[in-house]
Amino acid sequence: MLTAENWPIAANMLSFGATAPDGTPMLEAPAEVWASQLRQVADLGFAHVDPTDAWLSIGELTDVRFKELLTVLDEVGLKVPSVSTTRRSVVDARDGERFLEIGHAIIDRAPELGATVVNFGFMQALTPPQSTALWFWLEEGYHDPQDDSPLRDVAIERIRELSRHAAEVGVEISLEMYEDTFIGTPDRAVQFVLDVDRENVGLNPDLGNIVRLHRPIEHIPTMFEKVLPYTNFWHIKNYLRDEEPTTGQVFTAPVPLAMGIVNYRTHILKALELGFHGPFVCEHYGSDSLGVAAMNREYIRQVLHSARR
Repeated sequence: MLTAENWPIAANMLSFGATAPDGTPMLEAPAEVWASQLRQVADLGFAHVDPTDAWLSIGELTDVRFKELLTVLDEVGLKVPSVSTTRRSVVDARDGERFLEIGHAIIDRAPELGATVVNFGFMQALTPPQSTALWFWLEEGYHDPQDDSPLRDVAIERIRELSRHAAEVGVEISLEMYEDTFIGTPDRAVQFVLDVDRENVGLNPDLGNIVRLHRPIEHIPTMFEKVLPYTNFWHIKNYLRDEEPTTGQVFTAPVPLAMGIVNYRTHILKALELGFHGPFVCEHYGSDSLGVAAMNREYIRQVLHSARR
């Protein structure tokens, strides 16, 4: 039974990047490098971690190296409730089919990791301007075509394919909301899940991806109201957001969960009322991302305590 104390609230490994300190790709780095970084997570009080492929691509590890990872996780005392993919759209024009194969490999390995959810999204590689910006979301990125595009049909069928495989091994699929993709607004995201029409497919309402944009956005509580009934997993982060009504200028910046424009206490409690029981993954950009993630974990834990009283 899930309680406030044992609810899986994981750290995301995004802040460590895909290369070791000496420049070696993380896939090729010694297991000691993995262990050193995972110990930093455990030292901050985390019991759970999401080994996103922006850190270490689970689906591309050899069998030998995968066993090494399992050993390291056991030694440092971390459990894996979820595995997230990042910027590996299964309909990427160049690599979509390869990313689909990697997705299947992750699903195969999820049960051995102990993961109950695999997270997919349709965001693609950063553009050159995004790669050099202070915050990548300040520059224009990839856009999926409109919803009447044949590519959307391909996306739906590939998610169905992954969901069938996931159902065979007892794993759920979650789809990460991200601007300008097929699931880039609440309405598009909900419709996509309805069109996929699989019991083990839900939404990751990572609305921080939307809130941080320097453009007009939908009313935040309304966005959550639309997506929370379909939520089965949650990348969670918060931002300051200020809008100047005269000029339309927008300012945003990453902050801890309790300090941003999104009232996560309200939305977490509502999600629980609706039956949410999935893992949380704490994210943050800038500053000490991992340290802020630990602060966010404690915030979520307190909200869960409130819900259980």
